[in-house]
Amino acid sequence: MPRLETALTKKLGIEHPVLLAPMGGNSGGAMASAVTEAGGLGIIGGGPGDRTFLEREIGRAGNSRVGIGFITWAIEDKPEIVSVALERQPAALFLSFGDHTPYVDEIKRAGVPLICQIQTLEQAIAAIDSGADVIVAQGQEAGGHGMTVRGTISLVPAIVDRAGDIPVVAAGGLADGRGLAAALMLGASGILMGTRFCAAEESLWQPDMKASVVAARGDDTIRTSVFDMLRGPDWPAPFDGRAVRIEAAERWQGREADLRENLDKERAAFTEAGKRGDSGTKVVWAGEGVDLIQDVQPAGDIVQQTVDQAVAMLTDKKTYSLV
Repeated sequence: MPRLETALTKKLGIEHPVLLAPMGGNSGGAMASAVTEAGGLGIIGGGPGDRTFLEREIGRAGNSRVGIGFITWAIEDKPEIVSVALERQPAALFLSFGDHTPYVDEIKRAGVPLICQIQTLEQAIAAIDSGADVIVAQGQEAGGHGMTVRGTISLVPAIVDRAGDIPVVAAGGLADGRGLAAALMLGASGILMGTRFCAAEESLWQPDMKASVVAARGDDTIRTSVFDMLRGPDWPAPFDGRAVRIEAAERWQGREADLRENLDKERAAFTEAGKRGDSGTKVVWAGEGVDLIQDVQPAGDIVQQTVDQAVAMLTDKKTYSLV
């Protein structure tokens, strides 16, 4: 079967245009390694920059060529963590949710590709102007953190039109080869998947959370800031998160101001319920593409199946015809 060679595969030196989202607390070294060894690019989720976690997961990646990602606003008080990451010569440094510009010069000096994830055209233009090597266009369908602004199908081509030679990666609601094929038709050079890899064998999530992903449907998810308000820590505006519905989140959605006034009490009650084992306190981050996830598989199999399905769709004349 033919390979999908794109501007992204050439830029990052990978075989397949599939990236693992650097999900904090989920995308560890073993999963990043598995994605890379399958031909994509695995990216360790460094999240808020916990050095102990980062060094442990880098070790678990072994000799695999993997990237490292951070929540940009959360490392503002620990910028040295970027230096720690760059010392490991990652395949790429992935920054999202905040101002990445203070780190650009150091990343460039290290010769490491900079991947910037954005949620708006304005953010994309800023990333392009600052020297990003790859732009990830994240639509509001995405699981986990993002913004309630644009959908993937309209955001991606708008950014492609402005990015020139910079590869654009589509993210948000994409969970199989159909999403990859569609992203390529929109002008993207590849996709970044998060929710699909939540149900990978190598994911750091516990089995019950993986099972929740398999059981969930897109209609079961909501995007709101309430998840973070209840569980802590608060994320700065305008970022919020998409996860599987829980009663507490539905109760407070649209009443965030009231929740803020009672936050200490409600957060304490939410935490206490979690300690008692209340399953309704587990936040299972998942995007609208969760419908497409039917089972837990090895991460490498997910990569290969995604690519094979996309290639089949793009070459099968039964899918469409020109008349």
